Amino acid sequence: MKDIQNTFIEKLHECNQHKNRLLSAKKHLQEYIPIDKSRYAQFNDIDMGFVDQMIFRFSKLQDTMGEKLFPSLLELMGEEVKSKPFIDRLNRIEELGILYKNEWMNLRKDRNEIAHEYSFNQDEVIDGINLIFNSAEKLISIYYTFYNYCEERFEFVRNSKVLV
Repeated sequence: MKDIQNTFIEKLHECNQHKNRLLSAKKHLQEYIPIDKSRYAQFNDIDMGFVDQMIFRFSKLQDTMGEKLFPSLLELMGEEVKSKPFIDRLNRIEELGILYKNEWMNLRKDRNEIAHEYSFNQDEVIDGINLIFNSAEKLISIYYTFYNYCEERFEFVRNSKVLV
C-alpha cells in the first residue's frame, strides 16, 4: 500500500507542477487574449515559449490525471481498475462528484485540437491557442476538485510534505 501511496503523491506533485506552469503561462499570455492575427504576428520567441508552455502543461496535466491519478484513486479505494476501460473509470470518477464526464471528454477534444498548433493555417493556430487558454480554467478546476477530494479522504495526502 505504501508504494501506491508514494506513487500517488508523486503524481499529485507532478500535476501541481503542471498546474503551476500552466497558470504562469496563462498569466503571461492574458494581456494578448483573445489572440487575433495582428497580435499573433507581434509574438516574439518569449511569447511563443509561453504558448508552448501553456499547451504542453495543459496536455501533461490532463494526461497525468486521466492516465495515472484517476486509476490510482480508484485503486486506493479498493476498486478493480486494471481490467476496466477508460470510460468506465471516468464514469466512476463522475459518480464520486469529481467531474462531469462530458466536460472531461470536451477537454480531451480541445487538447486534440492543438495538435495543429504548428499548422500552416494561421487561423487554426490562433484558434487553438485561444481554445486552450479558455479551457485551462476548467481543467484546473477539475484538478482542484480532485485534489480536495483526495485531501479530505486520505491522511497520507493531508500529511504529505511534498505537496506543501
